[in-house]
Amino acid sequence: MPEIRNYTLNFGPQHPAAHGVLRLVLELDGEVVQRADPHVGLLHRGTEKLAESKPYNQSIGYMDRLDYVSMMCNEHGYVLAIEKLLGVQAPERAQYIRVMFDEITRILNHLMWLGTHALDIGAMTLFLYCFREREDLMDVYEAVSGARMHATYYRPGGVYRDLPDTMPQFNVSKWHNAKDVAMMNEARSGSLLDFIEDFVHRFPSLIDEYETLLTDNRIWKQRTVGIAAVSPERALQLGFTGPMLRGSGVEWDLRKKQPYEVYDKLDFDIPVGVNGDCYDRYLVRMEEFRQSNRIIQQCVDWLRANPGPVMLEDNKIAPPHREDMKGDMEALIHHFKLFTEGYCVPEGEAYAAIEHPKGEFGVYMVSDGANKPYRVKVRAPGFAHLSAMDEMVKGHMISDVVSVIGTMDIVFGEIDR
Repeated sequence: MPEIRNYTLNFGPQHPAAHGVLRLVLELDGEVVQRADPHVGLLHRGTEKLAESKPYNQSIGYMDRLDYVSMMCNEHGYVLAIEKLLGVQAPERAQYIRVMFDEITRILNHLMWLGTHALDIGAMTLFLYCFREREDLMDVYEAVSGARMHATYYRPGGVYRDLPDTMPQFNVSKWHNAKDVAMMNEARSGSLLDFIEDFVHRFPSLIDEYETLLTDNRIWKQRTVGIAAVSPERALQLGFTGPMLRGSGVEWDLRKKQPYEVYDKLDFDIPVGVNGDCYDRYLVRMEEFRQSNRIIQQCVDWLRANPGPVMLEDNKIAPPHREDMKGDMEALIHHFKLFTEGYCVPEGEAYAAIEHPKGEFGVYMVSDGANKPYRVKVRAPGFAHLSAMDEMVKGHMISDVVSVIGTMDIVFGEIDR
């Protein structure tokens, strides 16, 4: 009898489905995976330690770079933790703006997930469709913060500034003539809210386009139905949150169960799966597109009707207005102190969690009364999901490993902090 032994294979980090930073050591019996060992450490950036060496208000930008597909949601968790320690609450208009951008970020995240997941499994067209819509939402990010990705828009006590009244316009160039440009600028002629509203009206038909390509597609179903099924009990034991948990049939969403900001005033549903396989998780995220769209529409309507401050007037936390700073000595001192040494946060500890596009994103913060945190610990949703990799792919084929990486919606910035 020939001796049969398992052999070990390195999956990534240069594999196109490992997205550059995941090294997966697979133990194979022929084509069937016996064991999968994910190795992290190829991206380590020490975010938590860096945040402990800087004043509170200077680490918001680090949060953007954790899960670099869901930028503002990461900021939200961090800012909420600081606000809890300070005992302050953002003005209502700022809360609505935050919720609106959380949902815009959720759509941005799911578009990235859908495009790359489909590309990994072999569907090319969808990737181009998704990036077409991401472009519009990136423009919204840029309009409020000046940056397309790492916005640093949320601040303790509110948001950096109110929504702009104009949108940047396209110019005539050698690629686009005046007629093209006029068409491209049609939705950009009003305020940012008009632009977002135009997107919200267009988006449901675009989701239908994605679903036409995938939902009943024979190849897509063969690659996802019954793959990596996780029971509701096991999903809870493994620490799953977000679409991974809801795909297994557990109706858990922090926006409903532990509402923060103004989610308790908004009307939306929690989509839930039945079988807990890759296909159900796909369907849950597709329905989340529609629910986020509903929430954004409600926020737009409220923001149109209710002007007001978007930042606390307390100059110990929020910088004074620029014109005050130029003409008033006290305001200048406040500005100088705030941007050199920040503010001292009362002693204590706080944990703030939000329903991030990937699951529960929490920030645990300990303050010793100084101007920088004594300890920052990030609870990243992707870390718990990745740790279930071995269990989810055992007994499946190598090609199914790609489907499982896709269904987890992994971004390594938050896993390997």
